[in-house]
Amino acid sequence: QVQLVESGGGSVQAGGSLRLSCAASGYTASSNCMAWFRQAPGKEREGVALISRRGSTTYADSVKGRFTISKDNAKNTLYLQMNSLKPEDTNMYYCAARFPCESWVGFRTTEYNYWGQGTQVTVSS
Repeated sequence: QVQLVESGGGSVQAGGSLRLSCAASGYTASSNCMAWFRQAPGKEREGVALISRRGSTTYADSVKGRFTISKDNAKNTLYLQMNSLKPEDTNMYYCAARFPCESWVGFRTTEYNYWGQGTQVTVSS
């Protein structure tokens, strides 16, 4: 059974930082595309950042220069370092994975076959 478990969410003031973690089990992170998505109430889930099995990264324009996605293959854990947080970053954040990783994988939710339960991030102004 493949499982993804997020942690590290919470409340922070604008300009602050948070570091999200996603612990994976049942497979190795090095063999997958992994990504962070976020979703606000009443809105569609949107891609934030993704990392390929080789470590190449892609970011949504809204978070470029502020967020950094990384993974520790030895620990089978995905991370999202979020700096300079803004109120509009307030969302439920989800860890996602796809196996096998393909070159065409992007930010479409249907491209991912494993999802975490989500962790709430709230940024106050």
